[in-house]
Amino acid sequence: MPNEARVIPLRPRAERPEARPTASRPTVSPVPPERRPPTVREPLWRDLVGDVLRRERLEQERTLKEVAEAARISMPYLSEVERGRKEASSEVLAAAAGALGLGLGDLLARAQGELVRLTSRHTGAGAGRGTPGTRFDGMCLAA
Repeated sequence: MPNEARVIPLRPRAERPEARPTASRPTVSPVPPERRPPTVREPLWRDLVGDVLRRERLEQERTLKEVAEAARISMPYLSEVERGRKEASSEVLAAAAGALGLGLGDLLARAQGELVRLTSRHTGAGAGRGTPGTRFDGMCLAA
């Protein structure tokens, strides 16, 4: 019939709760919460970078004001970056790292090391994509 529309569902229809299991559709009981594996959130990059900046500043026994002035960024903004509240640009990160005597590469390498340390704790030592025991020394950032 030329005037009829044909609807193709993009997702399978959800089964009705009152539907009874058949031989072709086995019963799936939900996993109780105590038996589910814990969900581990990977740390955010801004949190890692902020932690590295704060740790380095405190190791140098410098105040937030001193580092912010040396980096020529506002003290409240630097505080937000250190706490992982702001996603800083590469220029801001380079300025903050430079004020602490680090290069941008040093800052990012330390943050990557922290990321590897934190994620390997949850996935097992040497775990990564690819062959078991493979070690990745690279880093990829996308905007």
